[in-house]
Amino acid sequence: VDNLRKHIRTSGLVSKIDLVITSPLLRTIQTAVGVFGGEEYVDGVQAPPLMVSNAGNSNHAAISSLSCPPFVAVELCREHLIENDDDILWKPDIREPTEEVANRGKKFINWLWTRKEKEIAVVTHSGFLVHTLRMFGNDCDPIVKEEISRP
Repeated sequence: VDNLRKHIRTSGLVSKIDLVITSPLLRTIQTAVGVFGGEEYVDGVQAPPLMVSNAGNSNHAAISSLSCPPFVAVELCREHLIENDDDILWKPDIREPTEEVANRGKKFINWLWTRKEKEIAVVTHSGFLVHTLRMFGNDCDPIVKEEISRP
């Protein structure tokens, strides 16, 4: 996270991002905030923290919401649905099939097209990306298709 944060800051990419979309699961939110969030939060700053200190036992300082793009947590771009008392999409005794993950990914991509923002960073899970991207690229050169379909 720290290396990616340094890279997007030194390259100037962070100033071009209009919106950060993240899976609602804790580890992706932590990654998104660590990479695209503001500086370390200091009491008395006129903006709320984007993430509190030690969120999810991260042993990380609070991060400010100043000078960072807006964040949106989107259920469509999470990994396989998992057992959790708070997970209303999870089905007991049924692991979400790969096809359902891919279909959810397609809905997510279609939703992205409706956004007014042009430069959007998506922080999600590798499995979600692999299953989603395998649905695309059939009309691409075989080398491109292979690259976007690789786990």
